[in-house]
Amino acid sequence: MDFAGRLRNNSIPATRNEDWGFWGTMGRHVSIAWPLAMRAVATATGEDFDTVRAFLDSRYGRHFADEVHNGLYDGKAVQDAIDAATQKWMGWTIGRMTSSQYGIPRGLPYLTGFVIQSGIDAQAEAA
Repeated sequence: MDFAGRLRNNSIPATRNEDWGFWGTMGRHVSIAWPLAMRAVATATGEDFDTVRAFLDSRYGRHFADEVHNGLYDGKAVQDAIDAATQKWMGWTIGRMTSSQYGIPRGLPYLTGFVIQSGIDAQAEAA
């Protein structure tokens, strides 16, 4: 089954961090925004929902939600704000300092790098 088929067939996992991260930051928009963000980030990065959840539940998920809020403030609909935030984060690349600090390969799209890093961090915490 291709990636798009897996996205359609997999249910969206619930947050594990209702107080912080993306969920805690999105406020009244969260019930609509969570599944949209999960799908958008998974599609953009090619990562599975568990890894994307780890990202959205992290401090980076909070920063991602801040960017979504910027889009909402500009009058965008929730889906459009999430798409704009996703495109913006995919347009940034990991630089020398971030690569050195986190071990994420330089030049990787920012969103991809921090989604993967969040997944690694979540696995390390679970071990």
